[in-house]
Amino acid sequence: MLDNDSRRAAFKWYRRLKLNWVFTTSTFAGNFLLALTFTWLFSGLGHGEEVNFVFFITILSIGLWVTEAIPPFAVGIFIIAMLSLGFGTEYILDESGPIDRYLGAWTSNVIWLLLGGFFLAKGMSVVNLDRALFRFTIKRFGNSPDRLLLGLMVTTALGSMVMSNTATTAMMVSSVVPLILILGKESNYSKALLIGIPAAASVGGIGTIIGSTPNAIAVGALQEVGINITFVEWMVVGFPTGLILVYIFWRYLKNHFEIQGMDIDLSSLKRDDSKTDLFKKRAVLFTLVATIGLWLTEPLHGLPVAATSATPMVLLTLTQVITADHVRSLPWDTLMLVAGGLAMGIAIVDVGLANIIMLSIYQLPFPIFVLPAIFALIGVLVSNVMSNTAAAAILVPLAVALPLPYGMAAPVIVAIACSCALLLPVSTPSNAISFGTGLIEQKEFRAGGYFFIIAGPLAAIVSVLLWVIFYM
Repeated sequence: MLDNDSRRAAFKWYRRLKLNWVFTTSTFAGNFLLALTFTWLFSGLGHGEEVNFVFFITILSIGLWVTEAIPPFAVGIFIIAMLSLGFGTEYILDESGPIDRYLGAWTSNVIWLLLGGFFLAKGMSVVNLDRALFRFTIKRFGNSPDRLLLGLMVTTALGSMVMSNTATTAMMVSSVVPLILILGKESNYSKALLIGIPAAASVGGIGTIIGSTPNAIAVGALQEVGINITFVEWMVVGFPTGLILVYIFWRYLKNHFEIQGMDIDLSSLKRDDSKTDLFKKRAVLFTLVATIGLWLTEPLHGLPVAATSATPMVLLTLTQVITADHVRSLPWDTLMLVAGGLAMGIAIVDVGLANIIMLSIYQLPFPIFVLPAIFALIGVLVSNVMSNTAAAAILVPLAVALPLPYGMAAPVIVAIACSCALLLPVSTPSNAISFGTGLIEQKEFRAGGYFFIIAGPLAAIVSVLLWVIFYM
């Protein structure tokens, strides 16, 4: 009987696997045919074969990102491969040319900056510095429910500026689950915690270039058109914007759930008694200070981030904080996705497709200063149903094509808006982690989602335009 059950289970698994393969293959084929159809219609405008080719890749990539027929990182690889095939050979286009700009997306300063951030985040996790942030929050903010919620949200936001938003959320949520189990999932305070923490992680990532992938995409796209934004220059706009949004949302949660004056018992919270090698902890702290110090002082020493980002890679492996197994567990798929998005953005600008699209947008009955707001609203809405990285990869190259100063402001506004998509559990990995506890229902995310659909783009527009005025 056991063998029959095992064979039946294996058959069901095989059949499900086969159906999934059929589904993904048919979805890919459907996207391919749809992209061909749109490209055939677009080609009638007579913009040339290079423009038509990049238009086809763009439409196909958008479809693959939305439907997830293949993983998002695979779409990034596919973009670079297609651009190399089209522009580097004569199989598709009549003439071949240099493809270094597309392949060079792998070695962009943005890629190195993200990689350095990944090493720092992994090092902090290895020596439990991430959990130390949580213990510090409890000690600093105490038993007051509203103050504790603010402390947890601010700590999460600050952590997500250096660490992965997903890792920060996982650490903070797992630490408060024991308290939520005692309060009950119907408690308003439980709901506030499970909504506030993932929101703070996503919005807090706005603070630094490495805090959120859309930030890196915007910086990389601007770099391609000769506008270099340093780590400090981004923090001037991103850091206060992220913290202000967290603070405003905390006040909203406090009033919405009426948590002020509640009594809570913190004795149930999980305590971490694991011991960490003191030498390794000091090595991580030194590396963290040294790396961020080099990033912040780039205007003084002039070393590019591609060079200073090697600091955590060298120091943390030299001190054996990070081993080969740790390196293999880094989110390399994110780098592949970003590289593909950067390459697609370069191609859209190089062949003139961005200008063509923007000329069509200019003909709409909107003044030009309204366009950044439209891009921001589209960014936050689209990011609620697809990867915010993919949404930024699509919108940022178009935003860059706007005339200055809007061409500088709009990409940053889009990046910030894309990090404010919090309507659904699937909108961000942080929301998914909170929802995955089984202690909160999907409908509870609507409060934060609707709030940030309005507050996110609005804060981005105001803060970025003020920043650009002083920057220029």
